[in-house]
Amino acid sequence: MEVRAVSRNIRVSPYKVRLVVNEIKKMQPGDAVKMLNFTQQAASKPLKKVVMSAIANAKNNNNLNENSLTFKEIQIGHGLTFKRYRPISRGRVHDIKKITSHIRVVLEGKEAESKKVEEKKEDTKKLEAKKGKENGTKG
Repeated sequence: MEVRAVSRNIRVSPYKVRLVVNEIKKMQPGDAVKMLNFTQQAASKPLKKVVMSAIANAKNNNNLNENSLTFKEIQIGHGLTFKRYRPISRGRVHDIKKITSHIRVVLEGKEAESKKVEEKKEDTKKLEAKKGKENGTKG
């Protein structure tokens, strides 16, 4: 069972996010969250939020056990680029590009063993129309 969580336009460049992702992609998601608490990179906080969101989706929506989850993929892509300008001499400007990134986390896990409720099929008997004077029919 796959579970996804996406965060878009994070105000950290994709290169910097990938540095942190390379550290956690071989771990289990629960251990990755613990490690991201102590990582001092700027990308660790938004990445931790996305991983925690994916874990919560797995628990609440699909009834998966947190310990059985693994990372299937973590994609880091380019987001929007905010363009700002800085004036310099002789009436010119230099542009400042503020790069953002998209984070997509896909978790994979085994379904929790839920108790299967056996549905009891009720015997459906075809009701026959009663015939006779007391029931208002001829016969």
